[in-house]
Amino acid sequence: MPPKPQAQTRPKPAASTLNTTYLLAYNFFSALLWLSVLGRVAVIGSAQGATSGKVYEGTERFARLTQSLAGLEVLHSLLGVVRAPLLTTLMQVASRFLLVWGIAYHFPQTTRYSPAYSSMLVAWSVTEVIRYSYFVFALSGFGVPRLWTWLRYNTFLVLYPVGVASETWLIYKAIPQAEKLDQKFGWVLYGALASYVPGFYMLFTHMLSQRRKIMRSKNV
Repeated sequence: MPPKPQAQTRPKPAASTLNTTYLLAYNFFSALLWLSVLGRVAVIGSAQGATSGKVYEGTERFARLTQSLAGLEVLHSLLGVVRAPLLTTLMQVASRFLLVWGIAYHFPQTTRYSPAYSSMLVAWSVTEVIRYSYFVFALSGFGVPRLWTWLRYNTFLVLYPVGVASETWLIYKAIPQAEKLDQKFGWVLYGALASYVPGFYMLFTHMLSQRRKIMRSKNV
């Protein structure tokens, strides 16, 4: 599922300069990587079209490796480096890994020409650029600009449904190919699709609640 801007809280105060420096570097580097993903999708998509297969060819490996870096966030949560809940972080990373490794990488024949692949990457990358840069501002000590707070707690209203719709479509289209390998793989993907129904409701309503709190407290 696409990242939920409100589900993760601001990183807790760093215990050391080294900890702060590491988190600043991680978030800054991650923001740059996702900005690069967004740029590639925008440039290739506008020139070649979202269904030409060129977006997939030009972004799949880079996007997969960029998303794989987010696996560190499970470790961050486990070790208490940030206050993000371990379970929700693990679920978020696992769902992303399913898309980049289980679907896009293993079933290019159903992903390459689908516009859902481009829309998924746009939803992910815009959200991640905002999220990671928000943490950079917060950790830097200079404060988060009001615009960035507004973006972080409002863009999910559009990006989250777009991302979920794109992800579920890509999973659905991959099922016939997965069943050719083993019927069990098809059932696994059906199970993944089923999990999006309660997952979307719980996460989206939680984000709406968090948005109300932030908008009221920050008067954004």
